[in-house]
Amino acid sequence: MKRVKGLRWYMITLVTIGTILGYLTRNSVAVVATELMKPESGFGLTTQEYSYIVAAYSMCYTIMQPVAGYVLDLLGSRFGYAIFAGLWAICCMGSAGTTGWVGLAASRAAVGATEAAMIPAGLKASSEWFPAKERSVAVGWFNLGSSIGAMLAPPVVAWAIWFHSWEMAFILCGVLSFIWSIAWLIIYRTPREQKYLSAEEKEYILSGQEASHSIENKQKMPILTIIQTRRFWGIALPRFLAEPAWGTFNAWIPIFMMKAYGFDLKAIAIFAWLPMLFADAGCVLGGYMSPFFQKHFKVGLVTSRKLVVTVGGVLMIGPGLIGLFTSPYVAIGLLCIGGFAHQALSGALITLSSDVFGRNEVATANGFTGMSAWLASTIFALIVGALADTIGFSPLFVILSILDLLAVVAVWTILQTPKQSPKTV
Repeated sequence: MKRVKGLRWYMITLVTIGTILGYLTRNSVAVVATELMKPESGFGLTTQEYSYIVAAYSMCYTIMQPVAGYVLDLLGSRFGYAIFAGLWAICCMGSAGTTGWVGLAASRAAVGATEAAMIPAGLKASSEWFPAKERSVAVGWFNLGSSIGAMLAPPVVAWAIWFHSWEMAFILCGVLSFIWSIAWLIIYRTPREQKYLSAEEKEYILSGQEASHSIENKQKMPILTIIQTRRFWGIALPRFLAEPAWGTFNAWIPIFMMKAYGFDLKAIAIFAWLPMLFADAGCVLGGYMSPFFQKHFKVGLVTSRKLVVTVGGVLMIGPGLIGLFTSPYVAIGLLCIGGFAHQALSGALITLSSDVFGRNEVATANGFTGMSAWLASTIFALIVGALADTIGFSPLFVILSILDLLAVVAVWTILQTPKQSPKTV
């Protein structure tokens, strides 16, 4: 039987495609909302009603994060992820049948509940297929899918609206995700089960993993024990502080451009994807920053992740300066800096879960840290909805910058650096 060279990179590519489609599904509503806010649409959506839709998605995503993580650890990456992806596809298509904001909020809540498995599943697959020294790179690549999906949403959804209707945008996104869920079920296997994996690559993967990620390790930390540990809060609190920025970028950039600068659907399709393009770069370069810091600054694994978080937090000052300028192009440029900064920071925080938790609890731990993150995102979505039309978006971007800087402080002060980190370079 012919073996496939570098099969782990094909596996992470499959994970990345799933993340792309998940975020395309997630961000479709932000572009559709700009159409539903127009009086001629007959939908009559207001800014505050849109914030309720975003909050409904975020709240269900929040609640389901630990549940999804637990189910993934219970069923395994292959079956667990396929089930969740198939369900979010169906729920997304269901959004096309809504006629008011309440119905749309309910359908998006269902999408949020099912998409909660996306990041824990990607992290679990990364921990299964990559040695410790490559894990941040793998997470960077699959996390790239989040910003690619967000980047594709404005032109793809705008095209669907021009070609047919806003309903078609939801149907298209759902169909693509459903096809992927079937492909995942057919293709994905762990390294020990994958018959196309060479013996050399299998040995490279498994020998480079920590003992806690070994298949022989049967120990599973109880949920209550996980959430009582300092290492959990050293990740959960920084994610709580940082995630509102990404939630705002995903859900509010098209609305911000429309309300602050009068952009129409065409202008949104042209410009709204640019911050996500830079977020793509943040995912990839952020993944390579960690090995760079280890090699050139001689720091351990966990410290290298903290340094990446620091770089991202400092760069997140950029969006906080939007209020100092009147040009929409300067605002877009500052949002591009923010997109890069947040995804570099976020990738490092997500990877830390696989660094400090074992293979049998990594998805569960990531689910609970994700719950913390999305709780903050839900709260901030409601704040934006309540204040954006009165005080504008600029003060809200200042708050986001401050929160990210606080996340940097939290990760350094709470998360302890192990005396001996796995050698990765």
